[in-house]
Amino acid sequence: MRYSWAIESHVGLVRSDNEDAFAPASDDASEGPVVIAVADGMGGHAAGEVASRLAIEAVTAAGGSDLPDPYDLVRRANIAVIDAIAADPSLAGMGTTLTLGVFEPAGRLRLGHVGDSRAYLLRNASLGKLTHDHTVVAELIAAGHLTESEARSHPHRHLVTRSVGIEGIEIDETDVELSPGDRVLLCTDGLTSMVSDDEIAQLLVNAPSPAAAAWRLIDAANTAGGYDNTTVAVVDVSP
Repeated sequence: MRYSWAIESHVGLVRSDNEDAFAPASDDASEGPVVIAVADGMGGHAAGEVASRLAIEAVTAAGGSDLPDPYDLVRRANIAVIDAIAADPSLAGMGTTLTLGVFEPAGRLRLGHVGDSRAYLLRNASLGKLTHDHTVVAELIAAGHLTESEARSHPHRHLVTRSVGIEGIEIDETDVELSPGDRVLLCTDGLTSMVSDDEIAQLLVNAPSPAAAAWRLIDAANTAGGYDNTTVAVVDVSP
């Protein structure tokens, strides 16, 4: 398989700092393996920005093997954040989401995921979510105490139940067999908290390229209010 990707990040219209981070650093194409990751940091005094950056640096440094293992990549990111907190107690409490995909030459996508950044698969104009949010509202929805529409305005919608930077981290893993014509999206919640899945699907279907899709998604998040940083990675799959 051949993978063509574009990654864009925007601070949004409200915040002054961008606590998101991502890899690779630039748009490109490859037959794989390629590791694509997005992270959304949290923590006061710019610690969120530190956490996401450290996580992505750890992923990038460890991602050079023939077939990187997503679980190991997330584990390395977790160690990097924990070690930074141990070295500088002023960073205590920082953490980050991390959603990454290892796109393999044979067409398999292997995901590692912690937090509420997401991965989606667009296939035959139908959008499906590949990750499960680790949040308070996701648990309430699963228990039947909250609807999807209610969750979008819930006061605790941004509270994550798992993050990189915690001992004993639980890492979700998912494997997907990709097909030519598929389009994969990895994104932080700056997109999904502003734009519905239906609108995301429409924007992905109508965009002629990964770069066009990425910017249209960011524009949609900002048009809806841009209350958070938004990072999107769009990957097209071809023979």
